Amino acid sequence: MSDAFESYLNENRERFLDELKTLLSRPSIAAQGIGLTETAEIVRTRLERLGADVRLLPVEGAPPIVYAELGHRGPLLMIYNHYDVQPPEPLELWESRPFEPSFRNGRVYARGVADNKGNLLGRIQAVETWMATRGELPIRLRWVIEGEEETSSAHLECFVDENEELIRGADGCLWESGYRDKAGRPVLTMGLKGIAYFELTARGAKSDLHSAYAPIIPNPAWRLVWALATLKNEHDEIMIDGYLEHVVQPPAEAVEAADAVPFEEARFKADSGIDRFVAGVTGKEAVRRYLFAPTCTICGIESGYTGAGAKTVLPSVARAKVDLRLVPDLTPELAAELLRKHLDRHGYGDIRIELLGGEPPARSSIKSKVARAARAAAESVYGKDPVVYPNMAGSGPMYHLCDRFGIPAVGSGCGDSDSNVHAPNESISVEDYFTHVRFMGELIETFKE
Repeated sequence: MSDAFESYLNENRERFLDELKTLLSRPSIAAQGIGLTETAEIVRTRLERLGADVRLLPVEGAPPIVYAELGHRGPLLMIYNHYDVQPPEPLELWESRPFEPSFRNGRVYARGVADNKGNLLGRIQAVETWMATRGELPIRLRWVIEGEEETSSAHLECFVDENEELIRGADGCLWESGYRDKAGRPVLTMGLKGIAYFELTARGAKSDLHSAYAPIIPNPAWRLVWALATLKNEHDEIMIDGYLEHVVQPPAEAVEAADAVPFEEARFKADSGIDRFVAGVTGKEAVRRYLFAPTCTICGIESGYTGAGAKTVLPSVARAKVDLRLVPDLTPELAAELLRKHLDRHGYGDIRIELLGGEPPARSSIKSKVARAARAAAESVYGKDPVVYPNMAGSGPMYHLCDRFGIPAVGSGCGDSDSNVHAPNESISVEDYFTHVRFMGELIETFKE
């Protein structure tokens, strides 16, 4: 970065951190519908101060989209972020209040700081710093910032359908996510898996009963467990009828990128507290499975009594949360259809299925203009070759914003391997925050060519 950029960043360091604290102090919990409109207003106001043309676009049944444009020349870079965060529970595991930012040991702790408010605000501050020290932007910027990413972007597809003219034509997209790995290397991602998130419900008697009735009254907890057991076998193979038939093999470019990912297997296992991976995979096979394999995961089960001590009860209802991570050519609608037919075929037509949210998978070439620009910017700012993932193992609405319009995307961010995303004590390094600001500034330079 230029000396002027660095000087401005240092001079405004405390103001930038105060802005971050303000944004982090505002709860914006999508799952609970808390503080979303108010947070959208904070983001809108900050973009207006930047000089951007900003609109708060209403979305029926959802919090507003913050849409902004800035710049009059050069290639067009879309920036996708979200202002919503995960619920902070369990609160008792936080060392400080989740919406009262705390600075400790060079890190800032707060819900949403890594996912995704740090990335969101740092990019805006980088643009301010560029214009204050370099003048007119050499590229055009388009922000799309939503408030439902943490609940599978349930209404974003409808927004895109109704506003295609606001999305089309971008030369690349800077995605919301990214981090540094344990070796300090920046990680860039070029796509992601899709997801279909379900609630499965089994019902028995009209109310809980004494467990003495178990010989004659059906137990929905057992019923649900038996149904779940048909979805996977003891070798961790997905057994949903027809599910794997729709999986296409990743392109050679993606496999080559996956095989180049540095993978410290022993350290990963030690940090996770395990001694082996699922199905005994190891090395490159483990990385390929992590990035390219579809999944079927029981996220939670609830039934009967689970409190302290004993209560002999025959539950009347049992529920399970199940997510299916999707790879090409699986879609949420197809996954729902296959799951319903599978349960019916195996005698579990009584199990109710509700699709709570879903997003198709997306892939982007590591050779795209935006990918090359991000790689060059990361090398310059971090002084290390970035680790390039062909796709994330997680999910997001990249298909709706990018894939369907042929817009390549790349993800980068200010988190690290200790950020505890979606968990208590979420945090980022303060220095990583400002490094991400520098990365965004350098990306403006590398993407303009």
